[in-house]
Amino acid sequence: MVVEGQLKDGDFLPNEAELMSHFGVSRPTLREAVRVLESERLVEVRRGSRTGARVRVPGPEIVARPVGLLLELSGADIADLLVARSAIEPMAARLLAENGTEEQFAELDRMLEEHIPSDWQSDRLAETTGDFHRRVVELSGNATLGIIAGMLHEITVRHHQFLFREHRPVSKSDYDKLMRSYRKLMQIMRSGDGDAAEAHWRTHLDTARALMLQGLESVKVRDVMG
Repeated sequence: MVVEGQLKDGDFLPNEAELMSHFGVSRPTLREAVRVLESERLVEVRRGSRTGARVRVPGPEIVARPVGLLLELSGADIADLLVARSAIEPMAARLLAENGTEEQFAELDRMLEEHIPSDWQSDRLAETTGDFHRRVVELSGNATLGIIAGMLHEITVRHHQFLFREHRPVSKSDYDKLMRSYRKLMQIMRSGDGDAAEAHWRTHLDTARALMLQGLESVKVRDVMG
């Protein structure tokens, strides 16, 4: 019912009688199915409530932790993660440049002008810049790229926090260069030039990766996940 679009996030499931009739199952079978959905965090059940189970459409965060654990167990290093990021984000920038709306660009502008500047000297810089990168991918319109970016988001943010705190504090000069690059991306995407957007964002990510890995090439995912 959710996949078919009949129910969306936050909607309540129909009552038991309707569900039993719709699926042709008994009450015990239906209740067991709801318990399974609840254990998977796909529905929220409030005990004692007469409203029934509420639909919870999962986001990438539901698989982010298992993916992080898998990367830790596989011995993946941060270089792997940053290479994957460079494979995903430039294509998303191209798609957004070619298909983006003014409303989407305005949302990204607000992130640059309101959120990131207030956090550049705080521990939240990694989080707010990470949010910008993730949102570029999500707004590209490619659901698969968006889900992958969402799964990698937490690990990327933790790595940047680790880096900024322990090895490479962000200077005003670093911050200014970062913001110039972000604003240039916005300018290119607004122009509709997909080739230029992809090229600029690839250069940005490749340059950032080289700086972030300098002297830290062997850092593992497990080292930053704690």
